[in-house]
Amino acid sequence: MDKQQRIIIDLALQILEAADKRSSREKVGTAEVRLALRCLMPHCKERWPLDASWNGAIGEQSAGRAASTTAALNGIRLQLEHRPPSRAVWRNGEQHA
Repeated sequence: MDKQQRIIIDLALQILEAADKRSSREKVGTAEVRLALRCLMPHCKERWPLDASWNGAIGEQSAGRAASTTAALNGIRLQLEHRPPSRAVWRNGEQHA
């Protein structure tokens, strides 16, 4: 995997992690979440965690939405070869801790 693909995956995970944190308070079915899921499609062998993430993001019930987005994010991480949660921030193509 080249550097650009790693950057896209890390940024997509950061977006999904932020949405997961907000999901207990509000719907998180935003354009940024949708784009993050789309960017991860070529990197996930199975589509179910991506679909589950979107379905959870647009859910009506806060508890169900939070549980769904968390479970889906864990499934996405598994699809990405057990990648740990991203803690880095990318600025101008450079990774910062």
